Amino acid sequence: MQNPPILMWFRRDLRLADHAALAAACDSGRPVIPVFILDEVTETLGAAAKFRLGLSVADLSKALKAKDSRLILRRGSALKVLRKLIADTGATSVYWSRLYDPASKARDTDIKSALKADGIDAQSFAGHVLFEPWTVATKTGGFYKVFTPMWKSVRNTDVANPLPTPKTIPTPSEWPSSDDIDDWQMGAAMQRGRATLASYCTVGEGAAMDRLNSFIADRVQNYQKNRDIPAVKGTSGLSENLTYGEVSPRQCWQAGWAALHEGAADAEVFLKELVWREFAYHLAHHTPRIVSDNWKEDWDAFPWNTDERLAEVKAWKQGRTGIQFVDAAMREMYVTGVMHNRGRMIVASYLTKHLLCHWKIGLDWFADCLIDWDPCSNAMGWQWSAGSGPDATPYFRVFNPVTQLDKFDKDRAYARKWLAEPYKKPSDTASSYFDMIPASWQMRPDQDYPAPVVAADEGRKRALDAYAARGF
Repeated sequence: MQNPPILMWFRRDLRLADHAALAAACDSGRPVIPVFILDEVTETLGAAAKFRLGLSVADLSKALKAKDSRLILRRGSALKVLRKLIADTGATSVYWSRLYDPASKARDTDIKSALKADGIDAQSFAGHVLFEPWTVATKTGGFYKVFTPMWKSVRNTDVANPLPTPKTIPTPSEWPSSDDIDDWQMGAAMQRGRATLASYCTVGEGAAMDRLNSFIADRVQNYQKNRDIPAVKGTSGLSENLTYGEVSPRQCWQAGWAALHEGAADAEVFLKELVWREFAYHLAHHTPRIVSDNWKEDWDAFPWNTDERLAEVKAWKQGRTGIQFVDAAMREMYVTGVMHNRGRMIVASYLTKHLLCHWKIGLDWFADCLIDWDPCSNAMGWQWSAGSGPDATPYFRVFNPVTQLDKFDKDRAYARKWLAEPYKKPSDTASSYFDMIPASWQMRPDQDYPAPVVAADEGRKRALDAYAARGF
């Protein structure tokens, strides 16, 4: 074949603009065959994340069709699928964007080695982060273990402008066969909650860019204050889109810097949040144990509860702890697939400190319920809250979820939005929770609201006693 095609393997980079791998493939002048594989890594996604991924893949397929291209869908072991596609199409190259979580890195390393041994040109490109983890180092050449020095190190680093959408995507003379995404049933595990969850999703590259532009135009100037108030639309909401690569971190970075130069001082706080995301990938690359084990190994001996069958754990998952901030946040996540960042800190602190439960219980529950679940960011967030991670909140800092609600939800607008039982006329959003949960939970909006499974003061004392007993 004189002009063999390139397989463009999409993963968590489901967009056309600012896509280095796609741009390189198109610039080659060779035919490009876009591919998405439901493989051994993506098959393990939790219910909400897998459902949301399916929506993004479908949107990318439409975007490619509008470019007179198409997205080839295949299911199975990534290496086997790629080898079959190579045999079917005569492709001699496979391009993809790099990922940094341990499971993806292991898969990609094996695939690149195997394809090169087959004589295939296998190339990986940047695109999921602003700074490749190995390019950011301390003055002594090590990796960063504390966020603030890393932020200071990269703050004034030049970041290239985003790449444009390719004008054309060269097509092959013949297309290989493709699966039908409906046959994959990526939302099957969502059961009756699919329709409600879908109504809260902002899917695809176009919608992601609209969301970014709206945030910069209307909300970034008050970001520092409003991002902590869960009842206010004060955050960017972009974590969902960054997760699937519907928008690139470089696009967000450049938009944030433009706003900062135009006088929106709070845009710097937004830029810090983007680097906090980078910090998670930086740590996952250098210390991959962070996604599955205590980053601080001395926490291995801490007597956290690991039994998910306990009544307290069940109450936490169901949003029935009797602590309004915790319960509202947990129900928000179950209905919408996301949770306000202030809520994430509160529910994580309550589980790991008031209930003395292992952070991995929370990590796994979030993995099943979040549409913006990310293996690196979520692991770092949970370990930060538990005290076992890098640059973590001090073990003795135990958030009081009652006073936190008084501080950040004074008029109880957030609590009323997501809790039904304490109020005579529940909001529609609060009521929708009961339409989504499993019938086996036997919960009704007209039940009495429970007393706290562990009161705020009692939980703090229990946590501090446990820490003292271990010599912390």
